[in-house]
Amino acid sequence: MTRLNPANPGIGEIEMGLPVANGTIRHTDGKESVFYDGYWIRYYGVPEDEYSERKDLIKQLTKRVFHHTERGINTPGYKLDEARDAYDKEKDSNRRRVNAAMLAGALLHRGSDIFATIFELKQRGIEVTSSNELMLECESCFLEAFDLGKQVKHYSGEEGLDELWGEPLRVFSMPIAGYYETRYIKIAQTMAAIDRITDRILDTLSMAPNFTGLPSLVIEYSAAAKLESETMKSDHAIFKVWPDFVVAGDALEAFEPQRAMTKEDRAISTRGVKLVREGKRLVEWIASARVPMPKTTENYFQKCAAFKTTVDAARAA
Repeated sequence: MTRLNPANPGIGEIEMGLPVANGTIRHTDGKESVFYDGYWIRYYGVPEDEYSERKDLIKQLTKRVFHHTERGINTPGYKLDEARDAYDKEKDSNRRRVNAAMLAGALLHRGSDIFATIFELKQRGIEVTSSNELMLECESCFLEAFDLGKQVKHYSGEEGLDELWGEPLRVFSMPIAGYYETRYIKIAQTMAAIDRITDRILDTLSMAPNFTGLPSLVIEYSAAAKLESETMKSDHAIFKVWPDFVVAGDALEAFEPQRAMTKEDRAISTRGVKLVREGKRLVEWIASARVPMPKTTENYFQKCAAFKTTVDAARAA
């Protein structure tokens, strides 16, 4: 997850006067890494049994969707007809959005269930072609789930993560090698988003009174978050990466500034600590979901700008 060319991470590392090409693989930071859009990312080879990997990935990605989205939408596939009926009948726009989320959940489960059945048939020597009714229904479920998933919110309520709803569809419809490439591209985007937030926190709070000691905590958490975003849960490395991420996050969450002397400084410190904790949660959400959250990030940056204006005014007084 080495960060390169902070001023323009999209250009990439320069070697012998030439940029390193996306997809370059080499040993960096004690692990096999692949280069994409300015970042070296932990590399995972494409499994030989592509069909088995496809089945496992669809199952894992289906679970992942519900881990990162709002509560109450994890509708079993066998309740698809009930979920659709409720969605079709609902007239209130707010409730209809929730029904759409519940229907999306049922569709995602139905598509995953169908593909698992297709895999079992394949294991028994029964070939199911791409034009088979089961395959067509599976694809239809993933497509509709992706479309409806655009209305589903992240569990924070801040914004939607429709990218997550599209991942099972990508695994279903494209070669696994192609899916792995899209994964690396999204992780590079995620790391860039984490770096932007890190830089903004440091820039915003660098001039705030009594915040000595914060930068090292922010930088440590940012590095741990990027490592977490690139590491698959099935990788043994997660047993080091995840504890490091949690501990660094706890340390940042617990940060308290030095005691302010004036009432005005105490008010600024209170706002600053709130910003630190909001920024920590934002990095956590992005690292875990492995996708940027542009709307939430922009809202956070606006809060940072307002805080910095307050600090500058206090210093000028």
